[in-house]
Amino acid sequence: MDFEQLKAIIHGRRSVRNYTDQAVTISDIEDLIDCARYAPSDTNSQTWEFIVITNKDLIQQIEQITWDQLHQFAAQSEEKGLSREARLLVKSFGPYATAFSNAPALIVCLATPYNSKFREKIFDPIQLAPDAVWAEEGIKSSCLATQNLMLAAHAKGLATCPMTGPVLLAEHQLKSLLEIPADRQINMVIALGHPADQPKQLPRKDVSEILKIIE
Repeated sequence: MDFEQLKAIIHGRRSVRNYTDQAVTISDIEDLIDCARYAPSDTNSQTWEFIVITNKDLIQQIEQITWDQLHQFAAQSEEKGLSREARLLVKSFGPYATAFSNAPALIVCLATPYNSKFREKIFDPIQLAPDAVWAEEGIKSSCLATQNLMLAAHAKGLATCPMTGPVLLAEHQLKSLLEIPADRQINMVIALGHPADQPKQLPRKDVSEILKIIE
């Protein structure tokens, strides 16, 4: 593969929210995770794990949990006099937070604790950073893996949509439902399936707006 082919894959990927009923094969899922695990990570810590759900009833249960928590936040906002914000939360954010409901597969992306020889021998003894910083290190590396996964899915003709809504709204409920260990963080969930449509390309900032070169 040359650069132009890779660029076409990167530019062609979209966040898809509508899927066909066609199932995603176990072989395809394993291929995507194989690509994810070759992402770089801090000191090769490989702080990622994945739970892939293909059970439609369980996916719908996760959707319902997310909606239940969303309505609970909306009710609390109403009590604080934030009626407009509560309505927007349900009407505008709700569909984005549950855009995985018709996907044949849902990937729950986890960040595992960050440990390394540098942290054990140097960073922790000198108290270089608090635990919250090291928790972020796990998330950062996990994000690199998820991008590998989504680009690989697009190259296979599959579609994905990364979402943090269920994590923001119902992380504790999801961890309980899926029996995720307490020391794992849910990074995001990714809907996975065969696309039922192809969203238009959204505008991107020009390179000149985001690049500064110091010579």
